[in-house]
This record gives sequence, C-alpha cells and structure tokens, in this order.
Amino acid sequence: MAVIKHFLYILEHDFRNFFRYKWWLAGLITMNLADLFIMAIIYNRMLNPDVAQQIKNYFNFFAPGLAVTGLFASAFMIGREVNMEKREEKHLYILSLPMTRVELAVGRVLSGGLRGLFYTSPLLATCFVFVGLPTLEGFFTILAVLFFLAMGISGLSISIAVSTSSIEKFITARGLVYYTLFFCSSVFYPISLIQQLGQEGQLPMALVVFAELNPLTGASDIIRFFLMGNPAFSAVMVLSVLTFSTIFILVAALAHIKLLERG
Repeated sequence: MAVIKHFLYILEHDFRNFFRYKWWLAGLITMNLADLFIMAIIYNRMLNPDVAQQIKNYFNFFAPGLAVTGLFASAFMIGREVNMEKREEKHLYILSLPMTRVELAVGRVLSGGLRGLFYTSPLLATCFVFVGLPTLEGFFTILAVLFFLAMGISGLSISIAVSTSSIEKFITARGLVYYTLFFCSSVFYPISLIQQLGQEGQLPMALVVFAELNPLTGASDIIRFFLMGNPAFSAVMVLSVLTFSTIFILVAALAHIKLLERG
C-alpha cells in the first residue's frame, strides 16, 4: 500500500505541473485537430482530383497517426521537467521525500505515460467518431499499446534530460528525435509506400528497416488495423512498441536513479 501511495503522490505532483499549462495544452490539441482536417483537404487535392472520395480516405489514414503524434509530444514533456529540476537542483528536494529512489524513478516514467495517454484521448476519440469504433477487445488493445508506448517515450525523454546539461541541448536532442521518428514512420504515409521506394532504390534500405521497426509505425498501424482492418496485423507492430518501451523504461529508471544518487 505504501508503494501505491508514493506513486499516487508522484502522479499528483506531475499532473499538477501538467495542468499548469492547460491553456497551452488546449491550444495544442486544437492545433492538432486543425492539422488533421486541413491536411486531409490539402493532401487530397495534391494527390487526386477526386476530392470527395480522397478526403475520407486520407483522413481515415492520418487520424491514427496524429493520435500517436500527440501522444509522443505530450509524453516527451516529462523530460523537460526533469531537465529543469536537474539544472535548478530541485531533485535535492525530491531526495527528502519518504520514498525510495526506485519508486521515484518508476513513478516519473509512469506519470509521463499517463499524461501522454490523457492528452491524446481527444485525438483518439476523433478517430473513433470519424473513422469507426473498434471492438471492445480492440479498444483495450489500443489503450494498452498507447500507454506502453507513452511510458517508453517518457523514458526516452527522461534519459535525454538526465544526460544533457542545458535546456538548449535538450531541445536540440528532442528535435532530432522528433523528426527522425515522425518522418521515418507510417504516421504520414503508408509503410507499404516506404517499402516500395526502398525496392525501387529511391530510399536507402536502412531507412526502410528503421521505418518498419519504428514504434510509431507499430502503434499507428495497430490503431488502423482495429479501426479499418488495414494494414494487416503483424507481430512486428507489437514487438516494435514493446521492445522500444522496455528498453527506455529501464534506461530512464536507471538514469534517474543515478541523478538522485548524485544529489
């Protein structure tokens, strides 16, 4: 019971910080939704003259990817807070709390994951309203995958935050990770297209393999499978998310513990 109480304290602390930016978060969600509707229209006009049919098709494809994008951005915010605590030496106060370093480290990853899932819920609801409702099994599978992915992203963010000495370096590293994972995935375009470009020699095969194993590809395509039945479900989708998240949850926990020990 004491462990649960400690986790609840950490969750309360991190969610309170999260909601300090409530208007910024509301604006960001609105911007994400605007991206969904506007990009669907623009891209369809670029891709095919038959606008009426293509708007629905690209909208359906892009909506799950946008939900994963929102999840990534919000879950990554925990790293900024950890980096700030490190620079301002607020982690010294954290050390005075009556809980173990392991509980603190795991609690921060857990809260980052829950915050990411909370933020992306309006985007996921938009998918359900406009694209289609999953089965009950599919719904819980989607939530489980997104939650585990969010914890992995939080872990990656905390790992970067602990290893960078300034906010500028953290932001630079975050931007590099953002663009690498976003644009080399199936968030914006089908993985089949990336594979085709690789077979035609227009993309290096290393990038094709990276896109296939990218956890954002796995999460986006899992949502598409349960909502649209396409692409076909594969074990790689789940393994890419599980492997990524397991690695960075462990790395973040160890890195955060080391930071606290240095305090």
